[in-house]
Amino acid sequence: MLRLLSLKFGRLYRCLKFLFVIGLFVILLMNTHNLFASFQKNELTDRRFINLNKCPACFGTSWCRKFMNGQISFETWGRLRFLDFFNVKNVYFAQYGEPREGTRRIVLKRLGSNQELAEIDQKICKRATGRPRCDLIQAMYKTEFARLNGDVRLLTPEVVEGWSDLVHCPSQRLLDRIVRRYAETKDSGSFLLKNLKDTERMQLLMTLAFNPEPLVLQSFPSDEGWPFAKYLGACGRMVAVNYVGEELWSFYNAPWEKRVDLATQLMEIAEQLTNNDFDFALYLLDVSFDNFAVGPRDGKVIVVDAENVLVADKRLIKQNKPENWDVWYESKFEDCDKEACLSFSKDILCSRVTVDHNYYAICQNLLSKHAMWRGTTGGLLHDPPAEIAKDGRLEALLDECANPKKRYGRFQAAKELHDYLAQLGNKASSKLGS
Repeated sequence: MLRLLSLKFGRLYRCLKFLFVIGLFVILLMNTHNLFASFQKNELTDRRFINLNKCPACFGTSWCRKFMNGQISFETWGRLRFLDFFNVKNVYFAQYGEPREGTRRIVLKRLGSNQELAEIDQKICKRATGRPRCDLIQAMYKTEFARLNGDVRLLTPEVVEGWSDLVHCPSQRLLDRIVRRYAETKDSGSFLLKNLKDTERMQLLMTLAFNPEPLVLQSFPSDEGWPFAKYLGACGRMVAVNYVGEELWSFYNAPWEKRVDLATQLMEIAEQLTNNDFDFALYLLDVSFDNFAVGPRDGKVIVVDAENVLVADKRLIKQNKPENWDVWYESKFEDCDKEACLSFSKDILCSRVTVDHNYYAICQNLLSKHAMWRGTTGGLLHDPPAEIAKDGRLEALLDECANPKKRYGRFQAAKELHDYLAQLGNKASSKLGS
């Protein structure tokens, strides 16, 4: 009976697969003209395609000359518009060419799905006119994005608090840093808001409200050692960042030694974002295999999706001393059947100096047996060699880091886990060297 059912399901699967191929062929046939046109035309020079026509309701214009000059072009499959149906996140791979530097690969992002971008337009219109549709450019000048006029010296916390994760609890020091490092202005380096042009100021505020990822990359740049992709520039609603490498998920079944190295780096990222000389704690609120990538040459792990990063200013917390500010905060383990599951309180992250959230997020969603992604479980450190599995220390540390049994157990487990993984990596390197 079971064999009969499996045969039936097998035939059904092959039939559906055949129909899918036929359907795809028909679509290609129907779009033959558009197909050839797609390969002949560089749509990244089209103002409407990159939504340059919606500025200042956009993310910037610093790279518009490069776009308009044809220096940026989609890679082969990115030119086929009917494939956008599968590209829900609106992330594209492209080639960027400079006469002296040659051509290199970059990543283009619209910073949201088509629905989310449409909702941006509706929200702007509602804020300005009370209606969901309007003249977007005129509407921008009637929103709070324009009310902060040139006479305002500083971008202050009470104005933007809660607009996005980046500024859920902003300090003046953080906002000065964001304005000073804003890359979509020629006058970068000044923390005075009045030094920005009206359009630049509106673009900055709109980015801060709807998707602050570019501002995270600019404020905490890779050039200074922060583990984020490098921000390059924007034109309209198309943002360009440096291509890092393959996503972390591609290494799920990599050799054990490679996975140990990646896990060590992930724990170091958790530590760097939690404790650093600048006293800014950057908490990753969305941690999944898709949000990290690995450099092909140096093997370095980088955060490639920084939309959901909450920044807490530890100096401000120490100064204001909110209730329980100096009590260590332990994130609560959440045992759920969903992917990339995390439990946290933004308000608590904003009011405590010592927080274990980043260790918890990395251990639970990437490294331990609790990690779930694309139908798999077991995490990046699944199936360790027999001698390591038999020892039991790795499993114990991973479990304590994800779901601590002792008070403040995760803080200690995270430190010991990093050291243990580093030892395993050194042993592997010694064996290869000998």
